[in-house]
Amino acid sequence: MSVDRDVVRGRIVAAASELLATGGPDAVTTRAVATAAGVQAPTIYRLFGDKDGLLESVADTVFAEYVDAKQVGHETDPIRELQDSFLAHIRFGTRNPGLTAFFADPLRPRSATEEKGIAVLRQRVHRVALAGRLRIPEERAVALIRAIGNGTVLALIESPEPERDSPLVENSWEALAAILLTDAADRADQQTRAAALRLRADDTALAALSPAERMLMREWLDRIAGA
Repeated sequence: MSVDRDVVRGRIVAAASELLATGGPDAVTTRAVATAAGVQAPTIYRLFGDKDGLLESVADTVFAEYVDAKQVGHETDPIRELQDSFLAHIRFGTRNPGLTAFFADPLRPRSATEEKGIAVLRQRVHRVALAGRLRIPEERAVALIRAIGNGTVLALIESPEPERDSPLVENSWEALAAILLTDAADRADQQTRAAALRLRADDTALAALSPAERMLMREWLDRIAGA
């Protein structure tokens, strides 16, 4: 791709990003983007194929910057890191309502950038499991965090910013933490499940077993954890 082509593509994506931020996906029409970017409509079709292709590029560009900033730490407290990540997701979603509306379409295939973001979340949940603080299986925890996080964002952006229920974010995290996390006051059965999930997550500890034994051990640990 030539430099000029890169420049034009970047200008189109920037114009579409602004329209998406201010008016949502419906505002990103070929005509509006072409006018804002100072190009002819056929240029957009040539570079992006159609409106959906343009929206995908815009979403990937904006979301990639957010995902790239979500580094998983190894010295930080895994619970604090998970909470901070949850709150950051809420902030990003409410500040980018147009992008949120685009991502909310359940029939749209996930992009590689979205998959990368989910992979980061899995790493954070895995760290909580290794710390012996996870109450439910990792994949279920990831699904629950995404469901509550995305639902909270959608509930917030339904209202104008001055009218939003600000305690909803804190309440959402508290409800999520009560389901996800164990503490010292938990009953013995909950602590046993957390220990099973911790061992299941510990690849180093299970490395002494053969692949078949690891598969069987994880099946047993899933049963203990009530997966």
